[in-house]
Amino acid sequence: MASTTAGATGAATRSSSDAVPVYSKPAVTWAGVRKYIGIAVIAIFCLGPFYWMVVMAFREVGYTFDNTLYPTHVTLDNFRAAFSTQLGNHFGRALANSFFIGLCTTVIAILFGIFAAYALARLQFRGKFVILGIILGASMFPGVALLSPLFQLFTNIGWQGTYQALILPDISFALPLTIYTLTAFFAEMPWELEEAATVDGCSPGQAFRKVILPLAAPGLFTTAILAFIASWNEYLLASELSSERTQPVTVAIANFTGSVPHEEPYTTVMAAGTIVTIPLIILVLVLQRRIVAGLTAGGVKG
Repeated sequence: MASTTAGATGAATRSSSDAVPVYSKPAVTWAGVRKYIGIAVIAIFCLGPFYWMVVMAFREVGYTFDNTLYPTHVTLDNFRAAFSTQLGNHFGRALANSFFIGLCTTVIAILFGIFAAYALARLQFRGKFVILGIILGASMFPGVALLSPLFQLFTNIGWQGTYQALILPDISFALPLTIYTLTAFFAEMPWELEEAATVDGCSPGQAFRKVILPLAAPGLFTTAILAFIASWNEYLLASELSSERTQPVTVAIANFTGSVPHEEPYTTVMAAGTIVTIPLIILVLVLQRRIVAGLTAGGVKG
């Protein structure tokens, strides 16, 4: 009888130990609620203007000032008006101009910025931090102060209204930002990576090309995004240095005419703004995946 009781007790113990543990849901805390409320507020603050721009882009001209928060009186006429050359809106050509200017600016700024940033991050020389301070100060220089001198200079040399008159000023603003950002990124990379590549038989140039650059992909793509977006959105210098043939989208949108005479084409401008924003969103999403992949591949385990 005692053995039977002991066996039953042991079986009960084993069955209770083999039972699937029950996990209770984490309690909802006020800190968690505040976090999600803050995320929601930031999302609404950032995406609200874009949403309203899209709503107005699909709204008929006669209902421009309708305050309905959802799309009403939907039409595609605003997009047709944006691309209508009969109205004087050469929006397709302006998109191509902005893409060409932004691509040239980004490639040149990244190409020169990589070598300058690597030298500033890895080499020790006198006046290094002074040079970094000058570079950072150049990125903060107001563009309006350069408008008149650049206009006079490009007029004298016959560059007024050309692509190089738009690309060179954009490079002058993108390059300091590129150098400063990449310098901080290269400075965080351990020296042991280059030393290990050198031990394996790589020259300094091969170590930079085969080891450093792949690991620096996150910083490169992030900097490229910033440089391209800055060039894509530039308006002040482009409004004075471009011609009808070379004007980017920012200038083209500012000179829009609508389908209704003597009326400000708000809906057409919103349609053009929606089209302009889409390439930036696609670019960020595509490069964001590349940045995440670069961060994963470039992790250094201790």
